Amino acid sequence: MRAHPAGPRHGDMVSALGTPTAPVDSESLHELSPIVWPKSVLRARGKDLTAQSLEVAGVDVRDIADEFGTPLFVLDEADFRSRAAAFRRAYDDDEIPGTVYYAGKAFLSATTLRWLADEGLNLDVCSGGELALALRAGFPTDRISFHGNNKSHDEIDAAVIAGIGSFVIDSFEEIARVAAAATRHDVIVNVLVRVTVGVEAHTHEFIATAHEDQKFGLSLSTGAAAEAIRRIVKLPSLNLIGLHSHIGSQIFDEAGFEVAAHRLVGLAAAVRDEHGFEVDELNLGGGMGIAYQSDDDPMTADEMASLLRGIIKRECAGYGLRLPHIAVEPGRAIVGPSMFTLYRVGTVKEIDLGNGHARRYVSVDGGMSDNIRTALYDAEYTVRLASRVSEADAVLSRVVGRHCESGDIVVRDCWLPGDVTAGDLVAVAATGAYCRAMASNYNYVPRPAVVGVCEGKASLVLRGETIDDLLAFDPAL
Repeated sequence: MRAHPAGPRHGDMVSALGTPTAPVDSESLHELSPIVWPKSVLRARGKDLTAQSLEVAGVDVRDIADEFGTPLFVLDEADFRSRAAAFRRAYDDDEIPGTVYYAGKAFLSATTLRWLADEGLNLDVCSGGELALALRAGFPTDRISFHGNNKSHDEIDAAVIAGIGSFVIDSFEEIARVAAAATRHDVIVNVLVRVTVGVEAHTHEFIATAHEDQKFGLSLSTGAAAEAIRRIVKLPSLNLIGLHSHIGSQIFDEAGFEVAAHRLVGLAAAVRDEHGFEVDELNLGGGMGIAYQSDDDPMTADEMASLLRGIIKRECAGYGLRLPHIAVEPGRAIVGPSMFTLYRVGTVKEIDLGNGHARRYVSVDGGMSDNIRTALYDAEYTVRLASRVSEADAVLSRVVGRHCESGDIVVRDCWLPGDVTAGDLVAVAATGAYCRAMASNYNYVPRPAVVGVCEGKASLVLRGETIDDLLAFDPAL
């Protein structure tokens, strides 16, 4: 049994593992849905028309694989930038100004930080490592917000010294830690309180983060959030600028945001009534969903922004509050669709399932070390034969990795041409978020490179690891 990965529209639906609908014809095996793949991906129309391999931003994936090896993350720069810019434009509103914080946990590199800065986005970090990368890359410090449920003294100190824009407070202990660091360095630090508003987005339980029984935030219903606010306003080194809520991930409609906003605005009204001032910012977090398959239907940035502004306007009018600044934290919605993973097939194995049924296991040169989401969340992906097209009949397939683990599955159930064989390239779409970011070295497998492609040129965003890199950590060698 598994939860549906598409979000709240299927929140009450849990179904047994099933077989996806067979494609109508062989052409369906090669279709590239524009809501799943980066905008520049198409079937090559260049030097080898017979193969019709995938092409991204004018570069044949076979050439990319030859130059950089596989497995490989391929990132469409123009697609990434256009999604970032679309979010910035969507929240550029005179009546209710908005700020877009890119959630760095989805995927982060010095190159993408430069793109984000160029496109006018802010940045949300949640560790000292992410902060260090942002500072080393020269990202504007006043556009950084620091998240996380267990920020260390050293991390807080580094952020205060750097002069970041704000902290999102997650516990009573953290109030004292941030206040002490601000006092030591003789500065006033802007903070928001992360409020657990009691709204659970109908998504996989591991990525639904606003219900009460979890590690994030301060509870609204128990009064912890209100108490945190009381403590903050008494401290001269802290400046309460807003309230923060995050209700989950891979969300497809506004229902959860609407309830969360209602409760967050209610708390803002309570702050006014008790403390005599109105908070400047309401941050509604991230969680906007993307299409992993062609029948998914996520909202656009414009649609979500319009809905959130309408909700905030209505709720603030009900409490007699002035309209605040709003903020959102997309990560997946920007980088997720902009990247795909390129694998090379190693072995193909036919498994007899009985009763006249069979499944073909297509083993690739990556796996759960570069995409743990299928094992963690039963995530579903779209996969295509990338190095050529085929007129062979569709065969029910399972794309699996190279690791010594039965759960090492990349795409659980899919249809691929029946002649897929060793040496072929396959591409898995929408792997930009939480794949390279959560990658591991299980079985001492090096993490793959990330290659950015733009206007016919491919260049390294992150180099791939080598065996020497991994062995360098062992002091006995």
